[in-house]
Amino acid sequence: MQSLLDKREIRIRRMFGDIAPWYDTLNHLLSFNVDKYWRWRTTRIVPPNGTDPILDLCTGTGDLALAFDRASGGTVPVIASDFCHPMLVRAVKKTVRKNAGERISIVEADAQLLPFPDDQFQIVTVSFGLRNVTDFRRGLREMTRVAKPGGRIAVLEFSKPRHWLFGRMYRFYFTHILPRIGQIFSRSKDSAYKYLPASVLAFPDYEALLAEMAECGLTQLKYHSLTFGIATLYVGTKP
Repeated sequence: MQSLLDKREIRIRRMFGDIAPWYDTLNHLLSFNVDKYWRWRTTRIVPPNGTDPILDLCTGTGDLALAFDRASGGTVPVIASDFCHPMLVRAVKKTVRKNAGERISIVEADAQLLPFPDDQFQIVTVSFGLRNVTDFRRGLREMTRVAKPGGRIAVLEFSKPRHWLFGRMYRFYFTHILPRIGQIFSRSKDSAYKYLPASVLAFPDYEALLAEMAECGLTQLKYHSLTFGIATLYVGTKP
C-alpha cells in the first residue's frame, strides 16, 4: 500500500500533474486568497537588487516568479523551474497572459539536480515546494550552490501556528475541512489534499528549518511568521 507521504519523484510529479487544472483555483480558494499576500510579502522582505537573475524553484504555475517580476518592474531576469510538465504548461500560458513571457524563462528541472552553474543568482526562492522535494536537504544544497556569494535563499512554506487556540482551530480546518474540499474539486488519484496537511505536519518549521539551512552553509538566518504562523518565510544568505 502506498504511503500518504511517499515522496518519490514519480509520485510527486504525477500527483501535481493530475491536480494542475485545479491548482490555482484551489490555492486561492482554500487560503481565502491570502496566498497572494504571502508572495507579495516575500518580494518585500527579499527585494530584487541590481540586475542579476532570480531563480524560483518548484514554481508550479509561476505565481512567485511573476511576483518577483512585478517587484523588479520587469528589469530583472527571472527563471521559473519545476519538474512537473503540466504545471509548467500553465506557467507559460500565465506569463504570456501577464505580458511577462519575454522576461520569465521557464525551465523543466528537478530541484535536486539543477542545470545551472555555481554562483549565478541574486535570489533563489521556493514557495510551498521544498517539503515536496524527495530529499529536501539536497534541494537546499542545490539552492545554495547556484546562489551567488552574498545572494539570498528564500523559502516560503506552510508552518504550524503556535498559538494554543488559533493553532487548534487551524489544524482542524487544515486536516479535516481542506482535504475534503480539495478532493471534491480535484478528484486527485493520489489524495493530494490529504497529502498536503500530512506533509506540512511532518516537515520541520521555525528554528528546525533554520538549522537545516545553516547545515547547508547559509548565514544571517531569520524567519518571518505570516498570518499567525500559517505560513513562514525563511531567509538565509550565502557567504
